[in-house]
Amino acid sequence: MKQIALCLLLAGTFVAQAQIRNDDVYELTHMDKSNERNVVSIPGFDNYEALKCDFHIHTVFSDGLVWPDIRVQEAWQEGLDAIAITDHIEYRPHKDVLKGDLNESYKIAKKAADENGLIVIHGTEITRSKPLGHLNALFIQDAIPMDVEDPMKAIDEAKRQGAFVMWNHPGWPDDKSTLYPVHEQLMKENKIDGIEVFNYSEYYPVSFDWCERYGKTYMANTDIHGLISNMYGWGDKLVRPITLVFASERSEKGIRDALFAGRTATLFDGQLAGPSVYLEKLVKACLSVRLIKDRRMEVSNLSDIPFEMTCDGALFRFPARKTVLINMPKEGVFVVKNCFVGKGKKLNLSFSK
Repeated sequence: MKQIALCLLLAGTFVAQAQIRNDDVYELTHMDKSNERNVVSIPGFDNYEALKCDFHIHTVFSDGLVWPDIRVQEAWQEGLDAIAITDHIEYRPHKDVLKGDLNESYKIAKKAADENGLIVIHGTEITRSKPLGHLNALFIQDAIPMDVEDPMKAIDEAKRQGAFVMWNHPGWPDDKSTLYPVHEQLMKENKIDGIEVFNYSEYYPVSFDWCERYGKTYMANTDIHGLISNMYGWGDKLVRPITLVFASERSEKGIRDALFAGRTATLFDGQLAGPSVYLEKLVKACLSVRLIKDRRMEVSNLSDIPFEMTCDGALFRFPARKTVLINMPKEGVFVVKNCFVGKGKKLNLSFSK
């Protein structure tokens, strides 16, 4: 009897979880995960929100493999706040079978994003071989006038439209991160505004110093062509590289203002890179410190970013969403091993300040 009762109870639970269409069809609505979204916890500071963004994404309208609205769905489910659609201008292998001009992928993505509350930024990729390489233009109005033979004229048109221009993957495709004279000139003329220090699955340490030297914005993006889940897996938070944008408001304008002001940090595989002034504020916003007794401290990581630090010869780990009890070292200055502020340079942090 107990076994029969248990079976009936389980059967009742099974039916309760189903939406009964009629006597012949039971729909298990909980199996559809498309309306579930990761909640990624990264606090802001100084009245800025920390927005999670990916500014380098491709669709079938260039050499990507998915429809634009799938890009929106992926980003929304992974807990991002904004993406930019940046299909190539010059390289469109599917154009013979796809209708639509250079702005079509953005239009499709924007419509889907408006329904999900995601921000989609109109962008495009100006694609050339080295030494110039690839450049993303963000916040454009129309990609069609940039379809010209001279890349400098394309860049000028992007800037005429008020674009934020990013130098993509400087170490690709020859595994040499080279700052060519053309880049120096474009940066001095403010025709390059940011540098992609991390792309897909590789990063370029010397580019940290370039951002510092020329006052350019740190950027990290996926440059994704296939499915996000195929590259970075599914369900794990903060696997895909993202640009953290410290914005005064959650809007396209807020993101644009922050990018031009250089208020970003990059997050990739648990590593952070960015200006020390913003990384220090971000880490201190993530870690709540409570003095227990004398030099005994309780450190609570309020974020989904794990931190690893050394101080006075000791190693300290502060896992995401965990509280750790430590003895404060006498030296008091921590080196945050997963926070880069330059090539080979790590963030120094004092909890006493």
